[in-house]
Amino acid sequence: MELLRKWATRAGAIITTATLAVFVPAVAWASTSGASDVVYEAARRRRGGMGFLGIGSLLCCLVVVALIVLGVVLISRNRGRKRG
Repeated sequence: MELLRKWATRAGAIITTATLAVFVPAVAWASTSGASDVVYEAARRRRGGMGFLGIGSLLCCLVVVALIVLGVVLISRNRGRKRG
């Protein structure tokens, strides 16, 4: 089990490093290239109201948050049983 934990930690570190290596330069480029002006203009032109896509996104976000909370609660309960 310890070996699996070490490899999962290493894999997480590699994925985090790769993600930051891609996104940090992209954000720096976007902040200096004028791309943010395009985004602001598109947001200004957008019509009001949430629509179906907004409600679907909200529901998806709530489901993901609920699953994360459920996972944390289940892990916490299992750890409490093993100690006691």
